[in-house]
Amino acid sequence: MANALRVLAMDAVEAAKSGHPGMPMGMADAATAIFSGPMKYDAANPSWPDRDRFVLSAGHGSMLLYGLLHLTGNPSMTLDQIKNFRQLGALTAGHPEVGHPPGVETTTGPLGQGIATAVGMAMAEAKLQAEFGRDLVDHKTWVIASDGDLMEGVSHEAGAIAGHLGLGKLIVLWDDNSISIDGAIELSASDDVLKRFESYGWATARVDGHDAAAVGAALEKAAADLSRPTLISCRTTIGFGAPNKAGKASSHGAPLGSEEIAGARKALNWPHPAFEIPAEIQSMWRKAGAAGASEREAWEARFKNAPSNVQAEFNRRMSGELPTELKSKISSYKAQLLSDQPKIATRQASQQALEVINAAVPETMGGSADLTGSNLTITKGMDAYSTANRSGRYVYWGIREHGMAAAANGIALHGGLIPYTATFLIFTDYCRPAIRLAALMGKRQIFVMTHDSIGLGEDGPTHQPVEHLASLRAMPNLLTMRPADAIETAECWEIALTQQSRPSVIALSRQGTPTVSPGGDENRSSKGGYIISESDGDLKAVLIATGTEVPLALEAKKILQAKGIGTRVVSMPCTELFDEQDASYRETILPKQTLKAAIEAGSTYGWERYVGDGPIIGMTTFGASAPANDLYNHFRITAEALAQAVEKRLEA
Repeated sequence: MANALRVLAMDAVEAAKSGHPGMPMGMADAATAIFSGPMKYDAANPSWPDRDRFVLSAGHGSMLLYGLLHLTGNPSMTLDQIKNFRQLGALTAGHPEVGHPPGVETTTGPLGQGIATAVGMAMAEAKLQAEFGRDLVDHKTWVIASDGDLMEGVSHEAGAIAGHLGLGKLIVLWDDNSISIDGAIELSASDDVLKRFESYGWATARVDGHDAAAVGAALEKAAADLSRPTLISCRTTIGFGAPNKAGKASSHGAPLGSEEIAGARKALNWPHPAFEIPAEIQSMWRKAGAAGASEREAWEARFKNAPSNVQAEFNRRMSGELPTELKSKISSYKAQLLSDQPKIATRQASQQALEVINAAVPETMGGSADLTGSNLTITKGMDAYSTANRSGRYVYWGIREHGMAAAANGIALHGGLIPYTATFLIFTDYCRPAIRLAALMGKRQIFVMTHDSIGLGEDGPTHQPVEHLASLRAMPNLLTMRPADAIETAECWEIALTQQSRPSVIALSRQGTPTVSPGGDENRSSKGGYIISESDGDLKAVLIATGTEVPLALEAKKILQAKGIGTRVVSMPCTELFDEQDASYRETILPKQTLKAAIEAGSTYGWERYVGDGPIIGMTTFGASAPANDLYNHFRITAEALAQAVEKRLEA
């Protein structure tokens, strides 16, 4: 059975003339032990809710996963897909991509992301079991990770939080082959990985990765230990079976070549042609793939016998649909804000919006990277998620921004929960690989990023984001929202929650800002940009602003209108949503023949798309340490500077 995985990997990589045969050949025995052993898996129904999750963190060895799916009988992973490995339009991408096909639980390839994502999956399973009971939620998360995965910093963050939380249903098999691309691992590492994970609170074991019985026994022991996660070192030979390249870096990331493949077939006693699997071996694999069908059927019977209200709520949660009453609750909340006209920081407004949201949406699961009192992401009644309290809705992630964001991807991927995570906007740098994967995978995660500009003040340029908004806006399939006031903040939260196929960043201020939005039942922010104040008289200039600079644009309008210059102010909380509107709407908001100017306390980069050669008031350097008002004046991010720039351009 293991050799079938090896030859499919060799043959597919050879046909594609690119790929990574070494890892699948080395971990074939261990993978066989998982899929023919304790893993709860039904190949014919790879998406049923209580299945075990399998994560190939070592995503470069994608042919191992594709081979497993094909051999076990996944209906989408045909032999033609295997033969078209790495070709345009095939499901068999160079690195696994979530849902291509169902059975690929997450996108992997950037090392460390898979194991960290798996931590979130295990967290989600424990949380949902606490809510719905063991009859409906009781499964494990299995991972194959490489040396490289465990070198990456994110593995330290994720491993530590997993041990701290006692995630006993998380089992990681480490492909301990002592080889990296550059050569032997000893060139770059000498740490004791098992002792490191033991210090995190994990159980550990070391086995011969080519001894299926030994691996199977270790898996059974790990599965029985529900008090802590397990890391199993599988000592393997990369490229196992290749006569000249086994155990060498040369088998890692390139086709073996026809002569080496012929030698491997002889060494493995595999006399069959390329892509041919003998019926007897195929039958053994199909039997393994169908072994979980009885468990799925038993689960379906238990689900059918559950109370109707439990069934309805479980289905709603797993489908990702929001409670129907959320919209009316946010509308009522906005009406109250319009009446109260608060002048508060948008981070405070976010917490107030979350009070409404978390009361109405039980599936939200929040957390912060040791900045709860600054991010303001916890609300009344949110208990800590912990070993003792799996029903808790708030995760104290510690100072682990990358691990937090990656694990939250796993929570989102698992289904049934909507994660939101928080830190300072500057530290999106630490979260960025996971943010990018959330966007690539099209998963709803909400990144709450406070202290969004030089307005954070005295902490200085190390903590003041400048280029961050521009770089996040450059990322495909990510909404980057910067609300102007409490009303827009509520609208941005509503938008983020309704995005089932993309993540959102909500950038929030430290400093207070007045209510300027007109409110109403309509979610004006959903169009990305809208007229917040129309011109008096003939339109001569349009001022575009985001966040705390919207009030500055409104002040600049007063200056210009006093001089007879008809000025419109456009609040643009989300450029991506504005870009998605039809041309007619965009032209109505930003007329082509009218002078346009922008103001934002961040990088000026990118605003030329909206203002052309019009003035842009913003940051072209790093910030400085001083009170916020002094910084705005020092960097000339003021209403007066904007008005002067517009007036000068009109006079030119």
